Amino acid sequence: MWRSTARRFHERWNFPNCLGAMDGKHIFIQAPANSGSLYFNYKDTFSVVLLALVDADYRFLVVDVGSYGSNSDGGIFANSVLGKALRDGTLNVPPPSELPCAPELGKVNHVIVADEAFPLKPYLLRPYPGRRLPTDKRIFNYRLSQARHISENVFGILNQRFRVFQRTLQNHATEDDHDFEQTLQGFEHCRGQRASVEAQNVRELYKEYFNSAAGEVAWQYDHVNRGLGNR
Repeated sequence: MWRSTARRFHERWNFPNCLGAMDGKHIFIQAPANSGSLYFNYKDTFSVVLLALVDADYRFLVVDVGSYGSNSDGGIFANSVLGKALRDGTLNVPPPSELPCAPELGKVNHVIVADEAFPLKPYLLRPYPGRRLPTDKRIFNYRLSQARHISENVFGILNQRFRVFQRTLQNHATEDDHDFEQTLQGFEHCRGQRASVEAQNVRELYKEYFNSAAGEVAWQYDHVNRGLGNR
């Protein structure tokens, strides 16, 4: 499954060695009794979070649902079965392999693509932060956004297909559910830690690839140049 997913991301979105795009969606709920601020999110509403990994054809591969709306996507991912399996190396992910037509870069990790709400890991790519970035980093961010927009679009499709997600849902949480918060808070505290050198090196390899003759696409330069003109 992972190899098939990676092949489709390369064919359809020009992003090789990609195992999926990940994002989180807040499902709005009525605040459960005695839950305090557990479900209160940054949008000033109450919610549980649907975390999803999707393939290049808008299909769900992995979902994690029910985490408190007050927690970040990155913290929820770290505590999920998917996050733990990736961290522990137990997900049967294909080994690193060469990027197409770029043997000089060596073997490169298979990765998941996500937005800035997630941490940078050797198996998880997020954009370079900042607004005034050099051209090569802007091109990387553009190519990453092209691949990860799948995870944003799939939630829009879900809303249109199942209108229930456009309403505020009732939630029947128990006090036992609230005991789970301490674990998530621990991961929240880890968010600010600096990305490892290995993770930074993986992102650098993809950046180098997307800025090379082997990995570039013709329209990426027009896109980046238009972005500069709008500043």
